Amino acid sequence: MFVQLLAATGVLAVLTMVPGPDMAVVTKRALASGWRDGLRTVGGIAAGLLVWGALTVVGLAAVLAASTTAYTVVKLVGAVYLGFLGVQALLQARRSRSTPSEASAPAGNPWRTGLVSNVFNPKIAVFYTGLLPTLAPTGLAPHFGMTLLVLVHAALTLVWLGGYVLVLAKARAFFERPAVRRAMDRVTGVVLIGFGVKVATSQP
Repeated sequence: MFVQLLAATGVLAVLTMVPGPDMAVVTKRALASGWRDGLRTVGGIAAGLLVWGALTVVGLAAVLAASTTAYTVVKLVGAVYLGFLGVQALLQARRSRSTPSEASAPAGNPWRTGLVSNVFNPKIAVFYTGLLPTLAPTGLAPHFGMTLLVLVHAALTLVWLGGYVLVLAKARAFFERPAVRRAMDRVTGVVLIGFGVKVATSQP
């Protein structure tokens, strides 16, 4: 059982480190308003994973993954939200160019930003209902094994994205240069919009 759990943790670690919407959202928030808000955003993302984990354990995520209509509604809401964050970043870059001394942090609760961006990512439902059961240790009851892996995934996400935020904080002086800040806002905005399009066109 320990070997199975170790192997599952390795798979989850690799999937956690693959750049995706979560990393883009964290980058935007951390660069715009500092490492504290960046870490709060990471906390919201981890909470979103726990929400999906709970839905998976009780079987609701499977219904979503199997329902084309439900999947479409969730993915479109998620795509619009990512697009909104992307446009917000692009507008921030434009404002900081015209009035560099008045650049402001994005509005909204960072924890809620992370939570919403993750909860409205239907790919998590597909991942949890499709792959996670195959990784669960066979020596444990199915629900307990799934719950354990969800907690492991959330912990890995906290460590990986939290560490990423702290790395960004170490290079704060560089990223706070007006030209670099504008460039990062533009890149992050385009990436977020790109992920929004990707989510909108994804299939279950």
